Amino acid sequence: MRRTVFDTPVVHHFFHFVSWIGLKLAGWKVEGGIPEARKYVLIAAPHTSNWDFPVTLAVAFRLNVKLFWMGKESLFKGPMGPIMRWLGGIPVDRSQKTGLVQQLVDEYNRCKDLVVTIPPEGTRGKTRKWKSGFYHVAHGAGVPIYMGFLDFKRKVGGINNAFVPTGDFEEDLKKIQDFYKDVVGKNPHQFAS
Repeated sequence: MRRTVFDTPVVHHFFHFVSWIGLKLAGWKVEGGIPEARKYVLIAAPHTSNWDFPVTLAVAFRLNVKLFWMGKESLFKGPMGPIMRWLGGIPVDRSQKTGLVQQLVDEYNRCKDLVVTIPPEGTRGKTRKWKSGFYHVAHGAGVPIYMGFLDFKRKVGGINNAFVPTGDFEEDLKKIQDFYKDVVGKNPHQFAS
């Protein structure tokens, strides 16, 4: 994949330091560590607020994880487009089915190292159930799923628990969602776990 803020010399060190200071001043702690896997899908849950984005980036810098994230296409229009891509963004047109899962599977197969964070709810708004794209990408690419989380109640964010998809989405989803049962998002009423 392309160069991002996470591997831009000097800038990376600056943001690593700023993230450390910012999280400390805001009272946030980082749990977990850098996964051993070089390629994996990182669940981003719960995704209930615009604050998820800067806190997730700060946690990624603290853990030294180069991550890519998916966002609605409108975020990448105009002068913000190049900046969002540099921050690791991958534009997604949610209005039509574009074969995104297969595109990501192909990208995982092509790359030596790749971490894409995917919010299973697909949106910050209230949802009743998780979408399956994150699962199908991981299963199709043969990579593990790691649980990324932001717990606004405890002010803790991080990466924990690798999960290898078996192909049985319904059963695997129960196990994955069990990890998130006590994780509280910024707007907890919007999180469907």
